[in-house]
Order: sequence, then C-alpha cells, then structure tokens
Amino acid sequence: MKILSKSIIILFLMLTVAHLFAAKISVERIDPPFWWAGMKNNNLQLMVYGSNISDSKPTIDFKGIHLKEVIHVESHNYLFLNIVISEDAIPGTFDIDFKKCNKVAATYQYELKERNQNPNLHKGFDNSDVIYLLMPDRFSNGTPDNDDMPRMLEKANRSNPNGRHGGDIAGINSKLDYLNDLGVTAIWLNPLLENNMPAYSYHGYAVTDLYKIDSRYGTNDDFVKFVENAHSKGLKVIMDMIFNHLGTGYYWKDDLPMQDWYNQWPEFTRSNYRGGTVSDPYASEYDYNKMVKGWFDVTMADLNQDIEFMANFLIQNSIWWIEYSGLDGIRQDTYPYPYKDFMAKWMQRVLEEYPDFNVVGEAWLSQSPAVAYWLNNNTNKDGYKSHLTNVFDFPLMYAISKAFNEDEDWSTGTAQLYEVLSQDYVYSMPDNIVTFADNHDGDRFYTKIDEDINKFKLAMAFMMTTRGIPQIYYGTEILMTGEEHKGHGDIRKDFPGGWADDENNAFTSAGRSDEQNEAFNFLRRLLNWRKSNPAIQFGKLTHYIPENGVYVYFKNYNNSTVMVLLNNTSEIRKVDTKRFSESIGDNTKGRSVLTRQGWDNLDIIEVPAKSPMIIELSK
Repeated sequence: MKILSKSIIILFLMLTVAHLFAAKISVERIDPPFWWAGMKNNNLQLMVYGSNISDSKPTIDFKGIHLKEVIHVESHNYLFLNIVISEDAIPGTFDIDFKKCNKVAATYQYELKERNQNPNLHKGFDNSDVIYLLMPDRFSNGTPDNDDMPRMLEKANRSNPNGRHGGDIAGINSKLDYLNDLGVTAIWLNPLLENNMPAYSYHGYAVTDLYKIDSRYGTNDDFVKFVENAHSKGLKVIMDMIFNHLGTGYYWKDDLPMQDWYNQWPEFTRSNYRGGTVSDPYASEYDYNKMVKGWFDVTMADLNQDIEFMANFLIQNSIWWIEYSGLDGIRQDTYPYPYKDFMAKWMQRVLEEYPDFNVVGEAWLSQSPAVAYWLNNNTNKDGYKSHLTNVFDFPLMYAISKAFNEDEDWSTGTAQLYEVLSQDYVYSMPDNIVTFADNHDGDRFYTKIDEDINKFKLAMAFMMTTRGIPQIYYGTEILMTGEEHKGHGDIRKDFPGGWADDENNAFTSAGRSDEQNEAFNFLRRLLNWRKSNPAIQFGKLTHYIPENGVYVYFKNYNNSTVMVLLNNTSEIRKVDTKRFSESIGDNTKGRSVLTRQGWDNLDIIEVPAKSPMIIELSK
C-alpha cells in the first residue's frame, strides 16, 4: 500500500512538472506600448499580458534600464514590472526576455523614445481661448470606407439616432478651416478611443482599449497628424478621458489581473450619481460607497483606483497620450466619481511632467461651493487639495438657461447671472472656470430658450465677455436643437453637411437658412473680436446689480476697458451711466463691437430691446 501511495505521488509530481514544461508562455501585449527617455518621473510600470506569463522570469539588459521589481498577481496571465529609467538612459529599442528554466521562452522588443523638444507643445489653454466641443461620430464623415471595420461589433446606421453614423478624424480635419474662421481656438473632442461594444458605442465613453484610437475614426497616427494639423492652424486640442469606468468589452473582461481590479458588488449596483457626497461632511459611508464604487452603467465597469497597479496604469496612459500626440489639454469625465486622492495624485503627476498643462474636470454639481471643492485650492475644510487646474461652471450653465427666459425682477432674469458670479469668492481661481450654455449631455441651448435668436445673442454675448473660458457645443452657431428626454441621439444630431449626401451643407453660408446665418455671423464676429482683445480675455470683471432690466459690467486690463450692457426686457432702455463712473474712469467715448456705432458722450446709452451691447471705451 505504501509503495502504491509513493507511486501515485511520484506520478502526480511527474505530471505536474510535465504540465509546467508544456504550458506555453506568450506575450500578447505590454502597456504602455512604449515610453520616453528623459521624463521627470523615472519610474515606469509595465503591465505584461500573455498566456502563462507568470511562469516566466523577465530580464532586461539595457544601459540605463533597471528592472526593480517583478510582481505576480492573481491571474496567471499577468505580470507587473516596475522599471527605473536613469537620467542618462539613451533612447532605443531593447529586449525584455521572459525566461523559464533559464531558457528564453518569449521576447518582447520595447522602445524608449526621445521626447519631443518643441517648446510650444503642452502649453495648455487659458482665458484667451474659446473651446469648441464636438462629437466625432456626428460631426463630419471624411472617410466612408472606415464606417464599418473588421472586428468592430457595431456597424454604421445613420437611421438609428443612437447608432454609429460614421464621423471620423478625417472629417474633423477637413473642417478645421471652418472652425478657424468661426473664431474658436481650441477643440474638445468627445472620446476617440476604441469602444468595441455591441451597441450604443458612438459616444465614446465605454472605452475598450486605452491605447488605441477606434478604427472607425482612424488610427493613432491619424490622430497625431490631426493634432499637428490643428496646431498649424492655431487650434489647440483637448482630449476627453475617463478614469471612472471602462467598457465591459475590454480585453481583460474574462481574465482580470485581480478580482478587485473593478469595484465589485454581489449584484449589479448603479452609482447614485450624487457627486456631493464626496465633499459632504455629513455623508454616510453607504451613500459615499454607492457614489464612488457604484457602476455608471451596466456596460461601464467601475475601476478601482485604490489599487496601485490600476492607479499607475491610468496615470501613465494619460501621460502617454500627452507626450505621444502633443495634446494641449484634457477634459476629465465624471471627475468626482473616482477616488479623490487618486485624482489629486494624477494631477500632480501630470503637472510634474507638464507644468503649463490644463485639465478641466466635469464636476456636475449645481452649487458653486460644491464645484469649487474640485478646483485647486487651499480652502477645503477637510484639507483636500485637488491640484485640478480647471472646472466646468455648471451653476452658471443653469443660470444662463433660466436668465433669458425670465422676466426681470429681484431674483429672476439676469439677476440669476449676477448671483452666481457674486459667489466666486468660493473659488481660488475663478478665471479658470470653463463657462458654457449646453453640452452633449443636456438639452440644446437653442431649444432651452424657445428658439429665440434674440435670447441667443444675449447669452452668447454674456458668455464671451464674462469671466472664465467659454465653451460652445458643435452646432450652437447654426442654432441646432434637441431635447435630452427624447434620447441622447436628439441632442447629438449630425452636423448638416458633414456627409456627402446631406441635403444642406451648414458649413457654408449658402447651406444655412437666413436665421442660421444671422446667428453664425453674430457669433463669428464676437469670437474673432474676442480672439484679439486682452481686456475681455484677462481683464478684471466689475459688475453692477441689474436695474430696470439691464445688467451692466466692465472688463478692464492695462487701461483698456470694455463695457457690456445686456437688456433683457422687451423695451428700449436708456441707461444713465452715472453709477458706473468708477469703471468708466476718464473714458469719454466708445464704439460698439457688434454694430460699429460710435459715442462721443457716454452719459446716456440707449440699448435696444432684448439685445446685448458691447462697447470699447476710449478717451
């Protein structure tokens, strides 16, 4: 019996050894796919994925590269390599050998590139800019041949408002002159990364490969060339990123590196979407966890950034895209949803490499103090410091939507604008706030103001002359409409003329209606004037309590003064300027930016009904 037992044990050991030798080792991918010499942070985490890769022993023999640590995780198919790159490391290609029993079982060639030394890259965006938000799938189709691509699950179907329509990088590239002529200076693109999901993937927020442009938009090289082309025309590029979640179709979906790679629940649990719980001093642990750990949607897996490997993976990915493509900025989706300490660490890492870079965070909160919590500051009572350079002004967005639809009274009409701006004391840097009237997640602005072009002009004049950095949503300039309750497809319609068979081409004046041309020309004049006016861009804002239905404010910079009057009533208003003497100073003359009307005496200014007036003052 003992002999039989020994035989069984020996046989088991022999089979185990045989299995280990027979198990094939492969390397399917390494993220990041390459890196750069000369980064200020010399640590690099490589995530290696491949069959049985955990059975191997990685080695690197390259001057300036030190393999500091090899980490095994739960899945047999992953290894994490912590590498230190010395300051004198020379760019080049080197082998990472994966050995088993002292024999090389697999080799991966890894490249250390030379950094781009162009001093004009990564300079960020500021108050001199106007940002144009566009959804790539819905803007312009420059290459119909890539509408349907091999391996991509969802095919193009323009008849489906929530399907893919075929817009791409080539289409955006072909419209850069249009954007330049309009007067915008920066382009924010909804996510371009691969979203290989079965349906409803056009929006880009269910990423399935963080290192790859979706092939229905183009290639990584196409994106790099697009950024270069935009820069050549004086346009900055802002890339949309998401750290809170990824699409459930990511390659690791059936083989997570570790079980807590995602925030897991016993059953599907959706976020409560209550971003305020993160800063709420009285929030329950239950509500906080549901906010931060709950999934955004069934197709969007919630990432656990508390894991060091995941944190490094996301941080390096963002730096990789900045360095690789020459980005000017990042828009970070759902900013309060990931772990806030991770987000602060990420911002520090980005600014360590690119001190002048900008990131604007989507903190969709309705009150100024709640939004201010996320903008870099030293005033949060809990001591939290985000290091975030910019935020979106959702409170002002709500106020803009109401102000020009309401009658003027103590707390209605333009008083809504005054009240929101009067709370800017909660921000450490109010000029770094991005202002907007609508975006890709809500009703179109022209719909919100009952399709009234006079209200449109008032709102656009306000946005382009108040504090902050203005952002407009594609199609706003041609009065596109849409209601969110009808489905997101209704607020993300195709730009007319972006497809060869479109009946009208709104990229040209001939393809626009009279009213669309009126709106386009108004905004074009305003934006191109703003582009060269430092008083509006960087001037000190002084505003006055609205009286008699007119809201008046000034921007002053280096002895240059601009006066703005918004008449939100249905009657002509004659404005006595005595109470503005501190802002008018010794200026006695003025000229209208919009009509070129001149004044030799500023004592009384007559403002037409439901109209803005922007006056450059002079002596």
